[in-house]
Formats: sequence, structure tokens, C-alpha cells
Amino acid sequence: MIKRISRREFTSSIALAAGAIAVSNKVVWAQKAPSSVVEGVQLGVQTYSFRDRPFDQAIAAMVEVGVNSCELWQGHLEPQKLDRQALRKWRLETPLSVYKEAGQKLKKAGIQLNAYNYSFKKDMTDEELERGFHMAKALGTRVITASSNPSIAQRIDSYAKKFKVRVGMHNHAQGGRPDEFDGPKEFAQAMEGASPFICINLDIGHFVAAGFDPVEYLDKHHARIVTLHIKDRQKGLGPQSPTVKFGTGGTPIKEVLQLLKTKKYRIPANIEHEIKDQAAMEGVRESLDYCKRALA
Repeated sequence: MIKRISRREFTSSIALAAGAIAVSNKVVWAQKAPSSVVEGVQLGVQTYSFRDRPFDQAIAAMVEVGVNSCELWQGHLEPQKLDRQALRKWRLETPLSVYKEAGQKLKKAGIQLNAYNYSFKKDMTDEELERGFHMAKALGTRVITASSNPSIAQRIDSYAKKFKVRVGMHNHAQGGRPDEFDGPKEFAQAMEGASPFICINLDIGHFVAAGFDPVEYLDKHHARIVTLHIKDRQKGLGPQSPTVKFGTGGTPIKEVLQLLKTKKYRIPANIEHEIKDQAAMEGVRESLDYCKRALA
């Protein structure tokens, strides 16, 4: 049963979101994020790594850790406790100025926005799908990443072509679950007959967990890969393959980064911290240090 919220509650959620970013936008950062380009490879972070804190604090964390590039998780701008109907309403009615101000805030902190993570789902209306492209452009990026469904790739493509925004489909280790992105087969299905705007957001940890080789796939399909998610897992599903510290699992992180370096593939490599029971700051800092050493 869909929970209904009052007009007052909904209006309050929009005001709080806009107000939080507006207040944050007034902050003058004492320091800007230093460059995290190493040997020609742009290292960054998926801000889901900092899901334990609000947007402005996530920016401060990136500056402190030392990354100047990010893929922005939609949860840093959207309210987290709205039901499905209320969330759709929020997306359609929240002023795009909220997103423009968020993009300006990243820019002022010296952080490049390499993609906006807005996960297109098959229960979305056409208006809700299209709204994601307006959000991305207001933020200042022409790349969207999405945990989506292969069956709606054609719907997404119609808007991707219209807005000239590339959409990177994100993979998980789903064990062959229907209408989910597991690996090469689903990527190929989504891109077949589609415009060049339908692309790939390759999560190398999930790719390994699902039994695939990210080095070979990256080298073959680099032209359609818009961003990488960097994490370490072994082959296996669910609890058989938890996310672990970089260098302790079976994901060829060093080999992937070296391929970006030697072939000069200009694809952002975004650390995504998902290690259970490790603090975000500690985890991202350790992972960034590992990546820097891997590129030496």
C-alpha cells in the first residue's frame, strides 16, 4: 500500500533539500581538492562511499582525502525517506536550481563531476526518466550512470539522444537474475541497435564476482565505457564474495589501472567504498593510496 504524505510534508521535503544545498553553497572552502590524476589516470570517488554523511560533508571529505573528481550519488541530493509516489513527485517538482547549485558547489571545491548517478527503473514514467537528463545538465555533466533494467534501454536511449547525454549502465553480480545487468550479455543487449549514447559504467569488482574478466572487457569495449567503479571482490555471489580491502580479493585492480595508463584510456576510475565495518574516510584513503601505488 502506498503511503500518502500531506502537501505540507512534501513541500517541506523540497524546502529542506533546496535549503541544505543553498546554505552549503555559501560556504567558502579554505582549500580546494588537489589533483588526483596519477600517471594520466583520473582517480575519483563514487560519493555513495560517503553515504554516511550529507552532501556538503561529502564534499569536505573528498577535499580532505584528496580527490578532485567524483560520480555523484543521487542519494546525496534526494530525500531518503519518501515512498515511491512521493519520490517521483519530488523529482518532478523540485526546482532544477537545486541541482545547479549543487554542481556549482562541487566546482567551487575544485571537484570535477564526471557523472551523475540517477538509476533509471522500469517503473518510472516518461516524465521521471526525462527529468534525470535535466538534472544532469543542471549539475553540469553530460554523463549519467544507472543501475537500470535492460528492458528499458530503448526508452532511455530516446532521451539520451535528445539531450546528447551518455548513459552508463551499471552491472551487479546478479547470478543471471532476469532483466538485470550482470555482465557482457546484458551490456550487448542494451547497446544492440542503440545510439552511441547508451554506454557502460563498468564495476570491476562486481564483474569479477559474476565470473568475468574486467581487463579483457575494458580493452575491447573502452570506447563505450564512461566510468569505472573500483572495488575488490572474489568470484562468487552475495556473502560468498564480500567487498574487501584493495589487494586482498580477486579483482585485478592494478592491471585495470595500468591498462588505463598504458593505453591512455581517459575513463574516470571511481573508488566505491562498500567494505562492511570500515569507516568511509579510512576506507577511501586506503583505497586511494593503493591505486596510486598501483600506477607507479
